[in-house]
Amino acid sequence: MIALENQANTLNLKAGRLCLDFANTEDWHASDHPEERLRSYADLVAWAEKEGILSEAEAQQLLGEAALRPADAAAVLEQAITLREAIYRIFSAAAGGHPANAADLNIFNQELATALGCLQIMMISEGFAWNWRGQETALDRMLWPVIHSAAELLTSAELNRVGQCADDRGCGYLFLDLSRNRSRRWCDIKDCGNRAKARRHYERQKQGGAR
Repeated sequence: MIALENQANTLNLKAGRLCLDFANTEDWHASDHPEERLRSYADLVAWAEKEGILSEAEAQQLLGEAALRPADAAAVLEQAITLREAIYRIFSAAAGGHPANAADLNIFNQELATALGCLQIMMISEGFAWNWRGQETALDRMLWPVIHSAAELLTSAELNRVGQCADDRGCGYLFLDLSRNRSRRWCDIKDCGNRAKARRHYERQKQGGAR
């Protein structure tokens, strides 16, 4: 098991926090045509390995366990997507300055109770650290750090730095705005940002031509 503080150093957090990266596992999340990236339990494991939540050996162990328990693996995938959608809506509401939906908070708190039951304090060379305990073959173990990440962000001063891509097509990408003046508006300036810039340029040219 990996101590939480050590695990955090291994993550490749594109959105700034693990829970936001998890929320972004559906592309075009705020549109009428979202694109699911977690289509199977293997996809969920692969995402967790890529993020650094699971080692390669742990990922292979869970895939082997899932092959023996396909119905349980399918249930965990459904659980993960339900949790993701609740997390997405909670942080999307926060980004827009709106209160979270009570039903979403209820879903999250039920998962939080389970995750917190798997936390323990362990001794390390520098003192003490959080650590996960539980069965190594628990098919939902990759969700525990996600839930912990979401709980920490929701109760921190950084919550007001959660933003959402302003693209009008429904990109919906969530991120932690770490810019000095909190001016970030896009998932990526090279993607939705460039499109918005090109559109503004086109509108200016169009208006200039009309005059």
